[in-house]
Amino acid sequence: MRNLFILLFVVVLGASCVPNKKIVYLQKGDELNESFPKDTVLRVYDLADYEYRVQPEDILSIRFSSLTKEEFDIFSQTNAQNTTTNIGAISLSGYLVDKEGMIQFPEIGKVKVGGRTVHEIKDFLQELAADYLTQPVVNVRLLNFRVTLLGEVNSQGTINTYNNNMTMMEAIGLANGLTDLADRKNVKVIRQISGNNEVLYVNLLDEQYLQNSSFFVHQNDIIIVPPLKQRPFRKYFGQNVALFLSSASTLLLIINLITN
Repeated sequence: MRNLFILLFVVVLGASCVPNKKIVYLQKGDELNESFPKDTVLRVYDLADYEYRVQPEDILSIRFSSLTKEEFDIFSQTNAQNTTTNIGAISLSGYLVDKEGMIQFPEIGKVKVGGRTVHEIKDFLQELAADYLTQPVVNVRLLNFRVTLLGEVNSQGTINTYNNNMTMMEAIGLANGLTDLADRKNVKVIRQISGNNEVLYVNLLDEQYLQNSSFFVHQNDIIIVPPLKQRPFRKYFGQNVALFLSSASTLLLIINLITN
């Protein structure tokens, strides 16, 4: 019986262990067992070319400044038809992009911004404003860039940020990282593109991911981190081992008392 308990303990211990190879991000080969020279660049990866393009339902902060007097400035904040939208506990004031990718300015009408990057919109609006204002300067920011992280993350929920070039690693960092039982090799991403939901899987353990086009998260991405197979042992079975052993010991004691 003692040997049975020892065998059971070894099996449970082995099944609940998670090796470092399943936890450390962005690995290259067998580097966990190697040593490397310090302060030396070992590898260089080309960063994927990605800039977010504005979509319908995005909210843009657009600020015009110029030498034109405010009463003659059709782009001034007092004349602008801004939209105020509440996202969770955050109140956002800006221009809401409609289903056709348009925003509206007084006296000018609708202007196409959908499908353009923030920098392209800035240059376009500055060129447009030059017909109405003296030496205009335009600043454009996306207000409602959001990503949702679910599953084996330390803080599940939706992240709202002004950074429309956020990487997967930054998003995970804002969620306080992944748990020790997260399957970093099979992270599921649900992405909304042109009215469709696309599903892809990424491997956060592989260093090659640095040059993957999905290294940057997109607006409205849903990132689902699945658990490792060790999770049931660590979370449930392991908690009940003490109870099981205590019950077995009590049963053996009763059997001994009865047989004696």
